[in-house]
Amino acid sequence: MVNDPHHIGCPNCDTVHRFSAQELTVPTRCARCGYRLTLGRKDAVLRVTMLALTSLVLMGLALFAPFLTLNAGPFESRASVIDVIFGFAEGIMVPLSFAVLFFIVIIPAMRSGLLIYALAPNLAGVAHAPLARPALRLAFTLKPWAMVEIFMVGVAVALVKLAGMATVDTGAAFWAFVLLVLVNAAQDAFMCRNTLWTTVGTPPS
Repeated sequence: MVNDPHHIGCPNCDTVHRFSAQELTVPTRCARCGYRLTLGRKDAVLRVTMLALTSLVLMGLALFAPFLTLNAGPFESRASVIDVIFGFAEGIMVPLSFAVLFFIVIIPAMRSGLLIYALAPNLAGVAHAPLARPALRLAFTLKPWAMVEIFMVGVAVALVKLAGMATVDTGAAFWAFVLLVLVNAAQDAFMCRNTLWTTVGTPPS
């Protein structure tokens, strides 16, 4: 008999497993196909929290450092992401300005902040923050709306077109965004939802 059982279905072969809360503190795999079911509480929480903190630092750098510099003859233009956002904030371009601000800056930063808020107390071994579970739920809900990756794909396409008309130099913010995409991909790889929900639903050890 397993005390306090948690049922997990394998997304690869549909086998249903039953684990105790203690068993979920370590990595688990499907008994039939070997698919990784959970990362283990300590590893998943630590990695997701540290990557969320890294995302916030990179976002701060990406906002205010130079993003691109264009040189075409005597003409030179240098802009940060903030310059671009406020540059669109007139006339019919206002919706685009708000879209860039919310989907590229505010929502990704909010998602990282919510993950840190919900998970960091467990790493510190203190009581969960108030509303930790709603904060974690909102972080999961916001994931499809955080579009840094799509923004960088659009920038890459624009760079290909501009390369034939002007000299383009990438700034520190550009590379910060590249790192941000990689960090977000790593964070999603470690985003073991079952482990994170278990973490915010049980007292810290």
